[in-house]
Amino acid sequence: MAKSPETEHPVVAYGWGARDTSGVFSPFKFSRRATGENDVQFKVLYCGVCHSDLHMAKNEWGFSQYPIVPGHEIVGVVTEVGAKVKKVKVGDKVGVGCLVGSCGDCGQCNSDLENYCPKQILTYSGVYTDGTITYGGYSNLMVAAEHFIIRWPENFPLDIGAPLLCAGITTYSPLRHFGLDKPGLSVGVVGLGGLGHVAVKFAKAFGTKVTVISTSLSKKTEAIEKLGADEFLVSRDPEQMQAAAGTLDGIIDTVSAVHPIVPLVSLLKPNGKLILVGAPEKPLELPVFPLIMGRKSISGSAIGGLKETQEMIDFAAKHNILPDVEMIPIDYLNTAMDRLLKSDVKYRFVIDIEKSLKPE
Repeated sequence: MAKSPETEHPVVAYGWGARDTSGVFSPFKFSRRATGENDVQFKVLYCGVCHSDLHMAKNEWGFSQYPIVPGHEIVGVVTEVGAKVKKVKVGDKVGVGCLVGSCGDCGQCNSDLENYCPKQILTYSGVYTDGTITYGGYSNLMVAAEHFIIRWPENFPLDIGAPLLCAGITTYSPLRHFGLDKPGLSVGVVGLGGLGHVAVKFAKAFGTKVTVISTSLSKKTEAIEKLGADEFLVSRDPEQMQAAAGTLDGIIDTVSAVHPIVPLVSLLKPNGKLILVGAPEKPLELPVFPLIMGRKSISGSAIGGLKETQEMIDFAAKHNILPDVEMIPIDYLNTAMDRLLKSDVKYRFVIDIEKSLKPE
């Protein structure tokens, strides 16, 4: 008979989880594995709330496993290390992002692209090597293999910085990989939410000219005056879109709802790239003719490998790139999810685990 989440491992843990597709969260007791020789255990201090946590809590992508404890923007302080751990020591500040495992010997893993390993193990709602379900950072403690631990830079805030472990790497990686990190290039960012506002900050730090593309004119002041964007386009305004046609070297599209992509393709220069990092639950309509006529491409990108994630955190610390966050207690989680569904947050919720999560 299968053991319960509370008894399958020796280390007592607690957090907040959802039990079914209603996505309603409540206190949840479970357990973590003992710290192995290559493992790091840490006390969770803060955890960001990602839009994918909402999708997963409601099983909108079809592979959620219940009960589910989300959270893959996890930061805290090391409390125990295994005998073979060299990267960090007790008392160090660390983070864990979207992955806690991969096969370690495929071509992707050997190229520091664990995020594309076919056997990758997600930080939550995945199946670990011992056959148990993984639980994320809406909890009091984490245990992860040393390889999947991110060292946190000194004097870089844990609370505000936590969302970089997903929102940061999700936008940093395509900017780097697709060569949109060169000064003077023109880069578009579609959607000014949790991902989009961080994309603007990284693109500006790389020295590019940034155009924010949004359905809402109300975000213009925020985009230009607060986030430092150079231009702002209302995607529903045909005249604005026509005037900007053929001006962008690349576009990072962060929108996770179904939306038209033909108008975005028209903004690209010949050889331009539209990179999708948002994940709508339904297929988008793909026009071929506009791609052919400008040798344009549409690509996708998912987070980054561990080496690149560490590079991103170090770059963010050096350039003081931090998300705009709203701190919340964990018992506000259901309200936060309702607000996230309405895009009513600027721009990322972060749960203060240390102050608000108590054992029931």
